[in-house]
Amino acid sequence: MTAPKSVLVIGGSSDIGHATALRYAQAGWQVALAARDTTAAQRNADDIKARSGVDVPVHALDVLATDKLADFVAALPALPDTVISMIGELGDQKRAETDLAHATMIMRTNFEAPSLLLGLFANAFQARGAGTIVGVSSVAGDRGRGSNYVYGAAKAGFSQFLSGLRNRMALAGGVRVVTVKPGFVRTRMTAHLKLPAPLTVDPGRVAADIFRSAEENGREVIYVGRRFWLVMTIICAIPETVFKRLKL
Repeated sequence: MTAPKSVLVIGGSSDIGHATALRYAQAGWQVALAARDTTAAQRNADDIKARSGVDVPVHALDVLATDKLADFVAALPALPDTVISMIGELGDQKRAETDLAHATMIMRTNFEAPSLLLGLFANAFQARGAGTIVGVSSVAGDRGRGSNYVYGAAKAGFSQFLSGLRNRMALAGGVRVVTVKPGFVRTRMTAHLKLPAPLTVDPGRVAADIFRSAEENGREVIYVGRRFWLVMTIICAIPETVFKRLKL
């Protein structure tokens, strides 16, 4: 009998992390969560077990403690088949414009920390000869906008890191790197925002697209909601002189 595949969802206390872990559990995978807020992650783990019957261990992880990331990877009971980074923090753009500590937190949480951590997993997967890495970035990284450029810049950096890592792993063989770019998602992180209904999805849609792309059809760069690919293609094509007048 073949042992079930395993996935580690980093950022397991989040709404998207919860939905994604549940999707994998319902497909018969062994699932583990990692999060700084282990209380919230445990609630998600308990819910996943109730819905799927799968036991879900929770690991404590503060991604901003980058000096301890290597120890975290080494201490895992087993190296997962797939690792998914849901790490993200929208932050407050206005505050970040004058509060350097807040801006630093946004940049480190969305770029530095997940990049360093996934780089460690890539090395471990390469040594094993197999593995899938999924990084959840954002369409906000496709073009800088005045309303969220600190967050967007960090996500842009993360997307480029994943692109470079994907190319490096392609040369080695055996390790896949998937970039996921959601647009507007109804979560606790966006609850205070007025989101455009036609372009907004729920966490379950993100989870379904991640599983389909990472584990079924082999796509490596996906926009959650196909219409967002068209939206961002148009936005990126607007000349800078015109784009500045849009006050986005």
